[in-house]
Amino acid sequence: MRTEGNRPEHGAEHAPLQTTAPVPEQTVPRGAVGLSGAMLTPWQAGIGVIAPYDFALDRELWRWAPDDVSLHLTRLPYVHVPVTVDQAAALSRGKGVTRAVRALLAPEPLAVGYACASGSFVHGAAGERELHRTMLAAGAPAAVTTSGALIRALRTLEADRIAVVTPYVDSVTERLLGYLAEHGVGVTSSVGLGLLSHIWRVTYAQVARAVHEVDRPDAQAVYISCTNVLTYDIIAPLERELGKPVIAANQVTMWDLLRAADRRAVAHGQRLLDVAAPSAA
Repeated sequence: MRTEGNRPEHGAEHAPLQTTAPVPEQTVPRGAVGLSGAMLTPWQAGIGVIAPYDFALDRELWRWAPDDVSLHLTRLPYVHVPVTVDQAAALSRGKGVTRAVRALLAPEPLAVGYACASGSFVHGAAGERELHRTMLAAGAPAAVTTSGALIRALRTLEADRIAVVTPYVDSVTERLLGYLAEHGVGVTSSVGLGLLSHIWRVTYAQVARAVHEVDRPDAQAVYISCTNVLTYDIIAPLERELGKPVIAANQVTMWDLLRAADRRAVAHGQRLLDVAAPSAA
């Protein structure tokens, strides 16, 4: 016999007896990946990068890499010299490069890049070719150097007269100009910041100022040398301001290295990448 206090609501007499707690409508936190999704391992290709001992811009290189590519970085041996011709020569020694390539082979990269501008142009065109041969002889499945990539980038852009910005002292900048001349590239003007160390601290504003200072109407493009100079975010804006391609050491290295691995570099509005895209062919 029911009393007033425990009288069921209308129709409750016929409601089925609930024997378990209600199941929440959403049992997986919003945005979380369920086990079935987690079981689908994303494919990762790898590319190897050899950097100077003082290279400080690992994250910048990653910004050009697509999501399915991992970078395997190693560094060349430390040498106690400032950023001079002597340092560039030390960074290009065959023994150190060979060891660096071999240190990268275990994860089976599709290609290996030597990410140092001065180390790859300091001994001219012949030195760059020898560096490339050394990397292949050490086991790299495909090899790219920053200065070799620069020449391929200029050919892609059909530019043979350029303005040049470097962070270097004059003696190093002159080696770069000589290397370009060997490849038939004329230099309309150049400016060097004269730095002997801590190049990675150069700001975007300093680079942009130097680019505007060095540009000339007859320059078909502007090149910013040194892989220790930040450039990713300012390439496209500078190109819009100047109305011509602006290319940089890290950009050409990653562009060419990813091409060697049958991949494409990632960036928005950078002419080198747009011109080289399949749709632009």
